[in-house]
Amino acid sequence: MSHPAVEIRGVRFAYPDGRKALLGVDLRIEHGQRVALLGPNGAGKTTLALHLNGIHDADAGSIQIGQLPVTDANLPEIRRRVGLVFQDPDDQLFMPTVHEDVAFGPANLGLRGEKLDARVAEALDAVGATDVAGRAPHHLSGGEQRRVALATVLAMRPDLLVLDEPTSGLDPAGRRELVDVLRALPITQLVITHDLPFALELCERAVIMNDGRATADGATADLLADQGLLHANRLELPFGFDPTVARRDDRPASPRRAD
Repeated sequence: MSHPAVEIRGVRFAYPDGRKALLGVDLRIEHGQRVALLGPNGAGKTTLALHLNGIHDADAGSIQIGQLPVTDANLPEIRRRVGLVFQDPDDQLFMPTVHEDVAFGPANLGLRGEKLDARVAEALDAVGATDVAGRAPHHLSGGEQRRVALATVLAMRPDLLVLDEPTSGLDPAGRRELVDVLRALPITQLVITHDLPFALELCERAVIMNDGRATADGATADLLADQGLLHANRLELPFGFDPTVARRDDRPASPRRAD
């Protein structure tokens, strides 16, 4: 029996102040899928993402990355397998040059010399940023910083990419470049976003969360065409945007609402 890329079963979590953030979340992501995680502020999206590499520890339920359960004993390997790209690139870019930032993770794994340089070059090439390797990260444009932050994660050769609001602060050109980069990556992706057109463009499947639960799961185009579903989950498309235009003949089955 093959294992999915991600399997989340009955995950519950409350913060130390007692606020319940996750109320029994189930989610299965197959290898190679790109899944958008949608929902209003406070729905539990980022909280769930931080469970995938052990930053948060579930109060109940289980999480598995491939065949490996997310437990304290497995955290070093889990954090290599799960690449988390934060909303603010400043949270990931802190070295004097781009090359040093991208090299930081693999160097901590023990890579040195030509092998380390090759890993850095591989990651920068994947995001189209080889020309900025010698520059200071804080001198880059927002789009360049976003791609370099992604390269720092790709340099670890993860099995799963988790991106938190990847289009935040990007201009249209930077957004387009990011879409092209993410589409070209042969890696399972979970994309947290409020940018619904971006979700439709990048991800054929979407999961909607609200009040700590997954409330719908299905083809992104179908979910976004359901005005009642969007309204019930405090989601809103840009004025004049019609998600039905982008429907594909081979799209997945119609969305199902969670019980």
